[in-house]
Amino acid sequence: MNQPTTRSTARPVTPMGILVQQLETIRQQAVAANVPPDLQTAIAAAHALAAGLDPYLEQCTTPESTALAALAQSTASADWSQHFAAGQTVRQLEQEMLSGHLEGQLLKHLVGMVQAKRILEIGLFTGYSALAMAEALPPDGCLIACEVDAYVADLARASFARSSHGSKITICVAPALDTLHQLADAHESFDWVFIDADKQEYVAYFHLLLDRELLAPNGVICVDNTLLQGQPYLPPAQRTPNGAAIAQFNQVVANDPRVEQVLIPVRDGLTLIRRKKS
Repeated sequence: MNQPTTRSTARPVTPMGILVQQLETIRQQAVAANVPPDLQTAIAAAHALAAGLDPYLEQCTTPESTALAALAQSTASADWSQHFAAGQTVRQLEQEMLSGHLEGQLLKHLVGMVQAKRILEIGLFTGYSALAMAEALPPDGCLIACEVDAYVADLARASFARSSHGSKITICVAPALDTLHQLADAHESFDWVFIDADKQEYVAYFHLLLDRELLAPNGVICVDNTLLQGQPYLPPAQRTPNGAAIAQFNQVVANDPRVEQVLIPVRDGLTLIRRKKS
């Protein structure tokens, strides 16, 4: 999942955020080493160009709703390591897993543009992306969210209760693949699917959505973190297991003759996938 909103002081986890941090380090080293002034100027200009992008995108994007802002703030202020140590969560979580303002508004716009009525979200966390998408659903629309962690599911329900759109969302607490099989057995299908969960299961999610007809004929799959800190396009030796899994997923999608896709360099990467028209 991606970096939270600019209210947070979270570590950089997107390619651009990491690049900004590295350029700042280089800039400081250049000053300390007293490199030629023209090189210092060039490094400072590169840093300013990169560092200004994300704040400017946020500034030019429609503000998030009050409910989304409150959800983002509560997520950013939580001590997730303490929750895991206390056994409240079943896996290590961190505030960087929140989708955040820019991505949330993009998802909201896309859902509205395709006029989706039924959404499946694989990976909920505290519910920011789910609520953002629900805000674009019509009154009779619905969103089913898969989440393995009961603790964060309860946090999300509390946030949804404070929004007039929260009633559109149903949370299924179980391993996502189990929930997907149950939905397929019930012959459910969805206009929009958002994947933002266990990176090493992305390929399994993708095949199941297509093979079991969970994706409606004109539906769209939107996949988060498909640039994963730049790891998929860096040398394999620099990849974590999750980075290797995303690189594999991107290749699997690119090689699948049933679909067409576009990878968008927003935040940590978003891929839009749809079936080819026959």
